[in-house]
This record gives sequence, C-alpha cells and structure tokens, in this order.
Amino acid sequence: MEDIKIIELFRERDERAIAELKQKYGKLCLYVTGNILSVHEDTEECVNSAYFDVWNKIPPESPNDLKTYLCRIVKNKAIDRLKYNSAAKRSPELTVSLDELSECIPAPAEDRLSASELAELISRFLHSQDEKHRKVFVRRYWYGDPLSRIAELYGMNEKTVATYLFRTRNKLKDFLRKEGYDHE
Repeated sequence: MEDIKIIELFRERDERAIAELKQKYGKLCLYVTGNILSVHEDTEECVNSAYFDVWNKIPPESPNDLKTYLCRIVKNKAIDRLKYNSAAKRSPELTVSLDELSECIPAPAEDRLSASELAELISRFLHSQDEKHRKVFVRRYWYGDPLSRIAELYGMNEKTVATYLFRTRNKLKDFLRKEGYDHE
C-alpha cells in the first residue's frame, strides 16, 4: 500500500493503518532497532511503541516521508531503551559511530541552529554527494551498520568504507562551516 494511503488510514483512525505500516516497514524497523539493541524482545517492544506513537501523532502531524518519519521514531525509541538498559552507557558499536559523527556535528546548543535547521542542512549536503558516498554515510550513521556490513553490501573492503566515511565527514564539516555552522 502507498504511504499516502497509509497516512490517510491514520487520519481516519482506521486500525488497518497499523497493520499496513507493520507489513510495509516492519522488517526495516526491526533491523534499525536490532543494530542498536541486542535483546530481541527489546527491539520488538521499541517497534510496537513506535507504531503506537505514530498512531497518536497522525493526525495532527502529516509526514512527507512516512518511512523516514517512522525510522526516526524507532531509532529514538531504541536509543532511549539502550540508555535505560545500560544506565546511560551505549553499546561500543553505536558509540563509535556517534563519536565519528560528533567530529562535525556537536551536541545541540541553544545559540546555534535548531535541530530541524541542522537536519535540513545535512539533507542538502547528502543530496549533493554521489550515490555511493551518500548510501555508505546513511548506512553507517542512520541505520548504525558496522563497517563490515557496509563493505559487504557495496562490495568494498572495510578500509575503503572507512575512507569514504572519513572524507564525507570532512566534506560535511566544511559544508556546515560554509553555511555558518562552525562548532569549533
């Protein structure tokens, strides 16, 4: 079913909306949470909680991209659960990928861009990159994939993936600096 039709089911408060959402994006949601959490029951609980949040948020919200909207909610739920489970200590894999990204994107500060403005800049930056660099970046920092998995997906070796990510982070840092977002 098309995303627009699923959103319409949510607006009509039709319970089929959840079933359609689960059928279309259930595996993706489990994959995203599975890269953050190690306990299967926790991943399922986060995904179900995300479905409930979507039910409560649509309407009034009306996302332009249902897949991204859902993945953001699921990812945030998984990170919250990870913090809860480990008393604010993240898994080494997730910590490494977030630390890498923090080189060019620090924690939000009140005197800087809002989160939505920063997200728009990052989106613009990624759309300016070639497809392979963009996909490698998204697999690492959105889906939380380890270097070995990205290398396997794109037929590359891990060092090449690491180089792609390093160069893309540096380009992002330069791009953000040119846009007036310099955190140093």
